Amino acid sequence: MSYSVTRLCQFCRTRNRVPAGHLADTGWCGSCKAPLLPLDEPLEVDPTAFDQIVREATVPVFVDFWAAWCGPCRIAAPEIEAAAREMAGKAVVLKVDTERHPELAARYRIQAIPHFIVLRQGRVVLQRSGVTSRSEMRRWLEQVVAV
Repeated sequence: MSYSVTRLCQFCRTRNRVPAGHLADTGWCGSCKAPLLPLDEPLEVDPTAFDQIVREATVPVFVDFWAAWCGPCRIAAPEIEAAAREMAGKAVVLKVDTERHPELAARYRIQAIPHFIVLRQGRVVLQRSGVTSRSEMRRWLEQVVAV
């Protein structure tokens, strides 16, 4: 089964399905033909969506491993949202709830949260734990985009 994200057209409010591999692309509304801008917010994913997005992404994928009970994770959340807006079209930002999807946390040997991973072409190119600034997150992504 192919994973897609439903995006709402900002002009006509029509729901549009965007395939996993095109989340960083500008598309067009199927109804009014207005541009659908690249994903500019963190996307909460399960293991199936995670695997497909990582496999099909044409840009780096920034992943935030977090849990609702984690105070530092809540502190980091606004910075992650801002980084997603700033890097729209250049990176895709995913969020993985480690309580709901412990198998993904185990796959990457995550022992502390928040934990951040940057993947490019399906491979981990950076891993860091702990709260950090949006500018530092953006720097990580820009380093990977420049490679």
